[in-house]
Amino acid sequence: MLRTTPRSLRPPTLCLHNKKQQQTRLATGHAISNPTLAGIEKRWEGMPPQEQAELWMQLRDRMKADWHQLTTQEKKAAYWIAFGPHGPRALPPPGESWKIFYYTMIGVGVSFVMFLGIRSQARGPPDTMTKEYQEMTNEYLKNQNTEPITGISSEGYTGKGQVQSKPKKP
Repeated sequence: MLRTTPRSLRPPTLCLHNKKQQQTRLATGHAISNPTLAGIEKRWEGMPPQEQAELWMQLRDRMKADWHQLTTQEKKAAYWIAFGPHGPRALPPPGESWKIFYYTMIGVGVSFVMFLGIRSQARGPPDTMTKEYQEMTNEYLKNQNTEPITGISSEGYTGKGQVQSKPKKP
């Protein structure tokens, strides 16, 4: 079986010391120009996505270094890009709340009309939902001695039993 050590797999030209120096040099680059950052709040939405990404990457690289080296403009731009009211955090357009309310009320109204239309075509309540039928059910349960300890067949029962409906209309 051939065994190799991780050190032998590493390319010989890469050295950890050189890599660390390269990252430090990239992060401590020069400041981003003020005209690029001026009015970023107004220009951000209109910028092409590629340009937005490039500016954000430049700011991100600058923020990897000591924050005391960042200019005030860079700090403001980084904060606004990260937390500003754009994209999913954008404020809703004016009148959107009324549109939502209006369309919701239309939906509720249509649902109510559909409910009334379906309900008007339905049959009446079944015969088992009349007071007389439910009283007959109580008598049947007493005759069968159903629930003799605590239920309708017990001594001194004072509940309504199965009765829950109004009397049948003539």
